[in-house]
Amino acid sequence: MVAVVGIDVAKHTFDIATLQPNGKYRTRSRLANDPSGFAQLCEWLEKHAGPDAWIVMEATGIYHEALATGLFERGYRVSVVNPAQTAAYAKTQLSRGKTDKTDAKLIAGFGQDQLAKSRLRLWQPEPPAQKRLRALVRRLADLREMEQMERNRLESADANIQDSIHTVLRHIEEEIRRTLKAIEDHIDNDPGLRQRKELLTSIKGFGDQTAALLLGELGDPLAFRSAKAVAAFAGLTPRPDQSGEHQGPTPISRIGSGFLRSRLYMPAISAMQHNPAIKALAERLRSRGKRGKQIVCAAMRKLLHIAYGVLKSGQPFDPKLALAR
Repeated sequence: MVAVVGIDVAKHTFDIATLQPNGKYRTRSRLANDPSGFAQLCEWLEKHAGPDAWIVMEATGIYHEALATGLFERGYRVSVVNPAQTAAYAKTQLSRGKTDKTDAKLIAGFGQDQLAKSRLRLWQPEPPAQKRLRALVRRLADLREMEQMERNRLESADANIQDSIHTVLRHIEEEIRRTLKAIEDHIDNDPGLRQRKELLTSIKGFGDQTAALLLGELGDPLAFRSAKAVAAFAGLTPRPDQSGEHQGPTPISRIGSGFLRSRLYMPAISAMQHNPAIKALAERLRSRGKRGKQIVCAAMRKLLHIAYGVLKSGQPFDPKLALAR
């Protein structure tokens, strides 16, 4: 039996567990999330798991990345899963307690279940160009939030501190300009990114910054199985509320990248005015009595579907083709 090892990763430590043939878990707790802990993990894996083991861990911001990369480079098969998936699995197991050790067991059990169903997806480190672009895109978002906070302060600020706020704003604005230039140069200097950007900006509603957002957050969208998988990554898939004769509203799942989802809002608003396919979709949904937020979410989802189609085909956006769908 192929060993599946669950790892619960925190900022400073991680816990590991694997299900043994006797139905009990072998565990190791509170290894340091640093090179010394990684060395101990490798010794443990050699002794209790073997070189063909699957290593499963949750996506935990940046804390899992070094561990996942090191295991990948050692030749282990690694899967990084959405915490919402393991949370849903925990409910099916009627899991009541929550500690780092039980979480590691839960992740191992989830991995074993997914492996049996052939649903475990192999993870591999992001290309350096993709990682740098995402960092720049997120830094730009942080700077814009800081800028807005300072502008909000300025509206009610005492005259004695307005000069200070203006000084901070000038500094932030300069950092925004530098970051935008760094994003532009980074994409232009990478032939693959530059080609995908040109395809994305052919879509009405997609400017340079929206294209950079998608390329930074999704990487190569063709790594996803389908356009629906891209929408699911952004948490934009519908979640029906239906039982018997009850038919509730259909919200989006929100299980996905909130960062990507929140920043697709304004491009969707723009596309509802200027993109024929999105505009037609919005009008159709309004005629069915859908509310404003539902329409915008549908427009965001449609934009991702169009982006995936454009990148997959390698052809610029064709409004007639999009309307036909």
